Amino acid sequence: MKKFDAVIVANGEFPTHTVPLAVLQEATHVVACDGAVRNVPQAEVVVGDGDSIPAAYRERLIQVDEQEDNDLTKATRYCLAQGWHRIAYLGATGKREDHTIGNISLLMRYYRTMGVDGVMLTNHGVFTPAQGRQTFESFEGQQVSIFNFGSTKIVSEGLRWQSYGYEEWWQGTLNEAVGDSFTLEADGYYLVFRTYDGC
Repeated sequence: MKKFDAVIVANGEFPTHTVPLAVLQEATHVVACDGAVRNVPQAEVVVGDGDSIPAAYRERLIQVDEQEDNDLTKATRYCLAQGWHRIAYLGATGKREDHTIGNISLLMRYYRTMGVDGVMLTNHGVFTPAQGRQTFESFEGQQVSIFNFGSTKIVSEGLRWQSYGYEEWWQGTLNEAVGDSFTLEADGYYLVFRTYDGC
């Protein structure tokens, strides 16, 4: 896993897997989304509307009251203002399903429109937004899913089943790496999920 400028911890399910925990431990900067500071008391700042932050951490709060965007986006804007573009997101999934889907889709928004070079780590694997031709590290038997964001063509090398321009999100799920890397080439954007462990 590459080195990140910052780790943003959201108030979803806090990770227990060693991969996201190692990313958090090695973080240069940790930013908490509102009440998530309970899980990362070492966070240097807390960003959000302040509705769920414990009183003990209020001196670190950067309060953003507007409700158009969620706390994850507010924390992302804070990081970008500091010049931190390589961002790992933790705790952004695992509780309410609507929040999970929303946060995963926001990862693509940050990549496409805000210049974030980011990943979202869960307890099971990592989401990585991409476009064009990209090569991903893998291992034999790693489970891979590809979610299309507007590509009409997706061609794969190094996966068990050939990719194509999926029209529905489910169509790109449940693929499998056959070696130590795989390559995707598309005429647009896509989101890749890779598991930490094999099938």
